[in-house]
Amino acid sequence: MLAKFHRLFFPRSFIQAQLYYLLRKSRPNSTVIAMDKVYLRNAQDTDDLHITFRYANKALKVDRDFNFCRKMDERVDEALIRIRGNVEKEFAKRNKKKNKKAAAAAATETSENTLPEAPSEIIVELQREGCEDRILGITFAQLLTQIEDGLKLRVLDTTFDVVLNQPWTGALQLPSCILAGCLVYPLKLELQFASREHCLGQWYRTPKPPAGGILNEKTKWEPCGKGLIYQVKAEDIDYHLKLEVTPGNEKGLLGPPTECVSKSSVQQAPTSFPFEQRQQYTKEPLSNPLGQRVVTYNLLADLYADGDYARNTLFPYCPANALKMDYRKQLFIKELVGYKADLMCLQEVDLKIFEHDLRPVLEQSPYGYDGIMTPKGNCAEGIAIFYRSSRFKLLNKYDLHLGDNLSTLPIFAGLWNKIKQNEMLALRICERSTTLQLCLLQLKDSGRYLLVANTHLYFHPDADHIRLLQIGFSLIFVEHIYKLAMREQKIDPSNIGLIFCGDFNSVPECGIYKLMTERFVGSDFVDWRSNVEEAVQDVELRQPFQMNSACGTPDYTNYTTLFAACLDYIFYESDRFNLVQSVPLPSVEQLSEHQAIPSITFPSDHVSLIADLAFKSN
Repeated sequence: MLAKFHRLFFPRSFIQAQLYYLLRKSRPNSTVIAMDKVYLRNAQDTDDLHITFRYANKALKVDRDFNFCRKMDERVDEALIRIRGNVEKEFAKRNKKKNKKAAAAAATETSENTLPEAPSEIIVELQREGCEDRILGITFAQLLTQIEDGLKLRVLDTTFDVVLNQPWTGALQLPSCILAGCLVYPLKLELQFASREHCLGQWYRTPKPPAGGILNEKTKWEPCGKGLIYQVKAEDIDYHLKLEVTPGNEKGLLGPPTECVSKSSVQQAPTSFPFEQRQQYTKEPLSNPLGQRVVTYNLLADLYADGDYARNTLFPYCPANALKMDYRKQLFIKELVGYKADLMCLQEVDLKIFEHDLRPVLEQSPYGYDGIMTPKGNCAEGIAIFYRSSRFKLLNKYDLHLGDNLSTLPIFAGLWNKIKQNEMLALRICERSTTLQLCLLQLKDSGRYLLVANTHLYFHPDADHIRLLQIGFSLIFVEHIYKLAMREQKIDPSNIGLIFCGDFNSVPECGIYKLMTERFVGSDFVDWRSNVEEAVQDVELRQPFQMNSACGTPDYTNYTTLFAACLDYIFYESDRFNLVQSVPLPSVEQLSEHQAIPSITFPSDHVSLIADLAFKSN
C-alpha cells in the first residue's frame, strides 16, 4: 500500500546534541555530498543498500552527512524506525557529554551562546513525485524497481531527490611521500558505478603554510593541475596537495566529488638520477614499423624490501625512507616512462603495485600500455608484461607455473623422466613457485609476430642445476607455443621472432647463458653438480632458437654489498632481429656512489636493461 509520507519524530535533545557535534569538518578524505540528493547504492551481487545524504540547516547550525547501510529485503518503514533508533543512541551519548560541559559551565558561572529553539518534532517523509499515498509494507528492493517514478525525501523544509547507483568514490588516498619531478596519483581510488577513464580530477596546492601551520577548512587552495595523474613541479616543494575526484561513467553521469589532502608536503628529490642519463638514448619512441624497444627490470618487490631483514642485513646502507615503496615507486615509474619502450618485462612486481600504480599510470594517456600480470603461485609478487597498445595487438597469452606442471604436462615427459628418480631433486624443483609468462603479439604496422617470454628463476646460491632445469623446461614450453602459434595463425617462419627477458639469477659463466647462446649444454657441465645430493645425472639440453644477448654480459645488473653480478638479460632471436642499439648501463661509480643499490637514486637492487630491436627484412 502507498502512503503520502512516513514520519520519524526525534526528541529535542537529539537536535540540540547536533548543534555542537554535527558541524562539518575538513577531513583528509571526504565526499562533498550534494545538498539536494539522497544517494542510494546497491552493488551487484550484494544485498546491502547504502544510503547517504547531507542535511544542512543554518538556523539550527546543523551541517552533517548521514550514512546508513540497510538490507534490500528490509521493509522501508521498518528500516527508517531502526535508523532513527541507531541515530538516537549515538547522539544520546554525545548529548550526555554536552550536558556535562553545560553543567560545568554553570558551576563556574560562565555563559554559552543561546541556541535557537529546535522544533519539537522532525518530520522525515518519503514520497513519490505527484503521489499522496503512504508507503507501507514494501521492501527497498520493491521500492527501487519503481525509482524512475521519482522518489523524494523531505527532512523538515528540505526536499531531496532520491537517486540510485550514481557514480561514487568509495575511498581516496594520496601517497605519504610525494617528490618534485615525479608523478603523483591516488594511492587508493575505489570506485562504484564509475570507471577511472571517465573520472574528472582537479589538483590543488596550498600556499606555503607558516611554521607549525595547520591545514583546516579556512586553508586557501590554488588549482595546479587536472586529471588523476599530476606531474609534480619544483615550485610545489613544501606545499601540500589536494586532489578532488568527480566520479563518472560511460553514460556521462557524474557523482559527488571526493577530495583528499596529502598528509605531508611535497619533498625535493635528488638533483639528478643516473637513469636520466640513460634516457638521453630514448628521447623519442621508435618509429620503425619493424622495430621495438624492449626493457627488462626487476623492481625489488616491497615484500623483500619492507622488513627488518632487508633493512639490517640485505640493504643496511640504504636510508630507511628510500627503501619504502612510496618513495621507490616514484623513481621506477619515472624511469620506465622515460624509456618510451614498446615492451616492458618486469619481475618482482607486487600485486598491489601492479593494480594501484603501474596499470593506472601506464595504461593512461600519453603512455598507452596494456599490462598482463602473473603471480608466482600464492606469492604476493610476480611478473608482468606491458606492451604499447598503439603498436601491438595481443593475440594470446600463456602462463606456466613450473612447479605445478613438470610432472603432468606431456611435453615435459622426456626431461621429467630423466630426473624424477632423484627424489630430493624432484621435490625441490616441484616446490618452486617459478613462473614463465608468454604473450603472442602482432605488430600493427608491419604484420610481423612477436612471442615475448618473461621469467624470474630460482635464486638460491646452490641451485645452478635447478635454474638450468627450469630454463630447459621453459624452452620446451616456448618451443611448443612457438610452433602452435605458427600453425594457428598460419605464420611464415620468417615473420615471427622470440624475445626472452628476465632475471635469470645466473651469471654468464653458468649453463643458462651457454644454452641460450650456444643452444647446447652437455651432461658433464659443472652446473649439474651444484648440489651433490641433488646432482643431475645423464641429462643434456638442447634448444632450437638462435639466440643472443642484446646487452651482452655487463659486469653488473645486480649490485649490493653482499653480491654483485650480471643476472638479467634480454635474449633475442638473432636470425630474426637486428640489434639497433643497447642503452649503456650505469657505471660502477654511479652504482657505488651510495655504497650500493637500492639507494636514494636507484629504486631497486637491479638495474634495467634497454635494447632496440628490429625485424630483419625478408
